[in-house]
Amino acid sequence: MSDSNPSILSHVSLGTNDFAKAVAFYDAVLGTLGCKRVLDFPNAVAYGKQFPEFWVQSPLDGQRANVGNGTHFGFIASSKEAVQAFHRAALAAGATDDGAPGPRPLYGAPYYGCFVKDPDGHKIEASFWDESAGGAHGA
Repeated sequence: MSDSNPSILSHVSLGTNDFAKAVAFYDAVLGTLGCKRVLDFPNAVAYGKQFPEFWVQSPLDGQRANVGNGTHFGFIASSKEAVQAFHRAALAAGATDDGAPGPRPLYGAPYYGCFVKDPDGHKIEASFWDESAGGAHGA
């Protein structure tokens, strides 16, 4: 990564209790946002557009993976259509709906997104920030 990268994060990791199922899910879902596998290990896979930003793995300590209450991971979508494709792909791949695609005025006028829970119960989001909608940047 260069100093011009606008992200504040290096990467995030999610634990899974069914590695094969989780990888199949994220292979199907993240492709709708232009992401791909960038690294493969026996019990871990990293996704990104250019470098490993999002990891799915079996917990290194051998314990069961847990879902964090109040924790979710948001992915950037390039359009409202990409948010809708993410939601459709997630549901088809075994996710539970946790908020259909649409605006969330509470998050600001430009926000358009959706929420699902992956097969392990982790809450994930895809959102598009529509600058043409105006409003302050937030949420």
